[in-house]
Amino acid sequence: MSLDYGNLCSVILKQYFGEVVQIVGDCLFVANWRTLYNLVKTTNLTKREVCKALAVLCKYHLVSFRASNFNPSVAEYLLNRDEVLYVVRYARYVHRMQMEYGNIGSFICEEILHNGSQTGTNLMLKYLADANEKEKIETVRDIFVRMIRANYLIRLPKLVQGERSETVAVPKLHIDVDDLFNPPNIDLSLLAKIRTGTILLCHAGDSDTLWQINFSRFHQDFRDSIMIGAIERKMGSSAAECFQYILKQMYERTDPWQRVKDNLQQISNPFTVAEIKQMLLKNSKNFDLMTNLEQYITLIADDSLGFIRKIGEMGSGQYVVDLSQAFEELTLCCIENIITERFGSKASRIFRVVRMKKYIEQEDLQKEAMIPAKEAKLLSYNLFQEQFLQIKSIRKPGGGGAAAKAFFLFHLKHLQIVTMLLDICYKALYNDITRSNYEKVEHKRLIDKSQKLDSIVATMEERGESEDYIAEILETLTPPEREILEKVKNRIKILSKAELTIDDNIFLLQMYIHHCSHLPTATSVAK
Repeated sequence: MSLDYGNLCSVILKQYFGEVVQIVGDCLFVANWRTLYNLVKTTNLTKREVCKALAVLCKYHLVSFRASNFNPSVAEYLLNRDEVLYVVRYARYVHRMQMEYGNIGSFICEEILHNGSQTGTNLMLKYLADANEKEKIETVRDIFVRMIRANYLIRLPKLVQGERSETVAVPKLHIDVDDLFNPPNIDLSLLAKIRTGTILLCHAGDSDTLWQINFSRFHQDFRDSIMIGAIERKMGSSAAECFQYILKQMYERTDPWQRVKDNLQQISNPFTVAEIKQMLLKNSKNFDLMTNLEQYITLIADDSLGFIRKIGEMGSGQYVVDLSQAFEELTLCCIENIITERFGSKASRIFRVVRMKKYIEQEDLQKEAMIPAKEAKLLSYNLFQEQFLQIKSIRKPGGGGAAAKAFFLFHLKHLQIVTMLLDICYKALYNDITRSNYEKVEHKRLIDKSQKLDSIVATMEERGESEDYIAEILETLTPPEREILEKVKNRIKILSKAELTIDDNIFLLQMYIHHCSHLPTATSVAK
């Protein structure tokens, strides 16, 4: 992991969990596995403080532990570096559940993210206690079960109950793969008795079954939305809906997070047009799509994005989804947009020519790009200096005592560009969060005063106080203070939008690394 990613993880841990957790997290980031003794010695914190920090990190699944290879009675701890970044995406996870399952789904997701894990009974009791509108207990239970069956929630492993040994003090956790998404049996009559206080919560049937967010399932949705959005912008809503059903068909027989193996392209198992048509007849009301399904699939297959391609004629046409090609095209489009923003459209044209030709000399480059020689040379070397282009030299030995002739060819190293841009995004996100925190701390008094006034005014309006009295209270915030507060709020709002945009770019680049390379990916898969 890069230094920029380390700084980003550090500021995220400090923002959400405090300074002590940040210190322990920084210590774990620079090493693979550390013992408690090693952490206490390295961080100069007390044992109590380190234990509390580790408890917080374990609670939110940001740290893994195991028995040491040298001493089985001593635990070693490892920071799950990839999952630290997921903390920034918590709002996106909640919004996704809001769109899919409404207020109940968003509440369940938010409650689990807030607590790290929860039992099904606890979630339902909290929602029924906090909900303004009276919801039927069956509705809450059904949505909870649907979220599990859709793999948005995943069961946590349980403590292995075995023979106790004096030499083994590190707990072991285990769960069968078949139980990961197996919904619990929730007794509604028992739940009603718990609500009325007739029996205690510990008597609930699922009191020992904890659930957490399955991040890989959310990332699958985010990945799909990127591809569907690209098709919608280019070919329209009907083509996007067609591709959405293609992805659903793909997931029925293909692992959604398979990796590239043996330098082969990553493609799905085949599907046929007839299978997509059957799915459409059951689920879709788009008459235009059902009528022209074959034309839409052919349109997507023939497009330069290359999301799908035809491999046979069986079942009115047999196709595969090519995720490697899809995310290579999407990522290169993103890189072109970055180059356009930084260097202009002519530099982007040079990048496209090099990408198309693979290897090209400077003189041929300026001709193909149709840019004046001086300007083409300046732009190409600017791109080389910023690592968007690479130069390969080929030397041709001279004959008859003549000097060797050298050829210098421009070419691309896609993975190197993506890795470089990822580091830039990590640094930009770190700067964004740091600046946002600075604005909040610098104007904390003014923000607190405004929030207190808003609370007082809301209470007065509920009591039915006169508007003149309310206006008099609001005047305690002077015009200069209001002006400063408005600027601060606008600045924080802009920084929040920038944070979301940067995270979108990070996610796209991570998808490229996952699907188009053999490098480790930052998208974890629950197994």
